Amino acid sequence: MNEVRTERVGSALLITIDRPEARNAVNAAVATQLSAALDELEATPELRVGVLTGAGGSFSAGMDLKAALKGESPVVGDRGLGGLTEAELSKPLIAAVEGFALGGGFELALGCDLVVAAEDARFGLPEVKRGLIAAAGGVVRLPRRIPHHLAMEILLTGEPIDGRRAGTLGIANRVVPNGEAAAVALQLAEQIAQNAPLALAAVKAVVRSQDPWAAQRTESTRLMRTADVREGMTAFAERRAPQWTGR
Repeated sequence: MNEVRTERVGSALLITIDRPEARNAVNAAVATQLSAALDELEATPELRVGVLTGAGGSFSAGMDLKAALKGESPVVGDRGLGGLTEAELSKPLIAAVEGFALGGGFELALGCDLVVAAEDARFGLPEVKRGLIAAAGGVVRLPRRIPHHLAMEILLTGEPIDGRRAGTLGIANRVVPNGEAAAVALQLAEQIAQNAPLALAAVKAVVRSQDPWAAQRTESTRLMRTADVREGMTAFAERRAPQWTGR
């Protein structure tokens, strides 16, 4: 049974967690299939950006606790929850969030590079209410994304915020009417896909590096040797759109 669907939309891969009856909670099958979808994104040159969303008006309620009690793991190797939260993807990934993004669902969104949120989406890390912590990246990433005291309120109270609040805090790049998150995320994906794929990957490599200055020098030097840089400069001089080859 396919619990994660993929669809190619222009230069983007739309990845949909399809367990609406469980609010798209992540069990072993979802984790394995989501990891495979991310592999498809990485391995396909024609695909430049991924968009992750959920079916049935909900993004993801996080780890499937019932499945976990049966011994299922929502973690894939060293790639973290859903094969995403600790994965080092070279291509940009956008979360399109409708409805619930709770616990691991919020952490999946935090594992993406950009977030488009519906106005009434619900973001929360309620793990402390169950004696746990948000250990799939929540306690690591959230305090790096928003002011410390605001992150700590979300982490320590376990109370959710809506999409509007997420936009105000800077968790979401775009806040859109309910039902439009995926469409807007795909529009944003196409805007990103117009840029040089090697440059996009280089941006991600520098941002996640433990030594960003050294990584910046390395990536910039490498890019200057590529055909895409020459194409970008030539296209600018000739006043035309560049034709990227990823070389």
